[in-house]
Amino acid sequence: MAASPQFDLIVFGATSFVGQILTRHLFDRHGTDEGVRWALAGRSEPKLAQLRATLGAGAEALQLIVADARNPEAMRDLCAQTRVVVSTVGPYALYGSELVAACAATGTDYCDLTGEVQWIHRMIAQHEATAKASGARIVHCCGFDSIPSDLGVHHLQSASRERFGAPAERVKLRINALRGGASGGTVASLMNVMKEVAADPSLRGILSDPYALAPTEGDARPARQPNVQLGEFDAEIKAWLAPFVMAAINTRIVHRSNLLSGFAYGQGFVYDEALTTGPGLKGQFKANAVALAVGGFVGLSALRPSRALLERFVVPKPGEGPSPEAQQKGYFDFRFYGRTAGGDTVVTKVTGDRDPGYGSTGKMLGEAAVCLARDVDRSKVGGGFWTPATALGDALIERLVAHSGLTFEVL
Repeated sequence: MAASPQFDLIVFGATSFVGQILTRHLFDRHGTDEGVRWALAGRSEPKLAQLRATLGAGAEALQLIVADARNPEAMRDLCAQTRVVVSTVGPYALYGSELVAACAATGTDYCDLTGEVQWIHRMIAQHEATAKASGARIVHCCGFDSIPSDLGVHHLQSASRERFGAPAERVKLRINALRGGASGGTVASLMNVMKEVAADPSLRGILSDPYALAPTEGDARPARQPNVQLGEFDAEIKAWLAPFVMAAINTRIVHRSNLLSGFAYGQGFVYDEALTTGPGLKGQFKANAVALAVGGFVGLSALRPSRALLERFVVPKPGEGPSPEAQQKGYFDFRFYGRTAGGDTVVTKVTGDRDPGYGSTGKMLGEAAVCLARDVDRSKVGGGFWTPATALGDALIERLVAHSGLTFEVL
């Protein structure tokens, strides 16, 4: 990487659904003359110019860079111009690999909002040694999956150590409330995972392994991990639970954070995530209904004929997503319940004030990118594949609370 790159960060995939939200957040926060040097990049110059024109006065100073995600040379040229690349070009398994390879090779820092476990697993296997040698800090999952979960556990563990002098070896995330919609890009990523599994059944083992991104020596597993797949009752919080679809990525990232931090949460750390649907028969009915709906959708997505019908008639197309009004009305409320080995308990809360996957994700990703560019000391966080908690930690929490409508509270 050049000693003095032209930009602090480049938004790659700026014209995607989330890329546009991210771009507007960065422009509203930093404009073009407040110390953050940034640019927009993507495949289509007319679309980039159209996006820039919607931002307002001063946006004409933003430089536009045309680059094809599947062109290795273009990706290296992109990296040569910046300290950090923030990417929204999903499905990442289709469009993200050349950029990660280029960042790892050139020592360029990188963050994204992927939730594709099989792709992250592949990128770590292929490029972690290179990234460690070059100094590139690669930070996946800097959106709704998995910042609230990963930083939420990090925040709870800080509170536990402060209060009790020990980490919580058992943590439950319970989604207390959530309102938001899905975009075509998110659905396309899910559908691509199903296509990959159909072509390579061995991927099922990776996708079902809670330690897929936190490998241990041999066949050892630090602890058996729970996984809510059907409606079940949680006696501790006196509510029924249903499966939470994002748990499939969030739990893997949290376990990787534990590994990368030298098992700061404990060698036998146990963690799971689930939706709360309330007490009594009504809560039980809702839990079973959600479980049936999630299982049915995953099952239909796994079969080629039904997957094609879903893509054609049911799910949103790439580029589509919640309206600005829907994003404004969205929100999320996560509750974390922690218990130390000695039996002490701590409860914390993480909330967001926008549609979780889009309004909030755009702001989270933007702050993560600026945090990576400005706040992370290379002497403390060197090259490699990190998580939001282990690379960005408290510095990102401070940014999210100040600028992204998130809260982190000890209850």
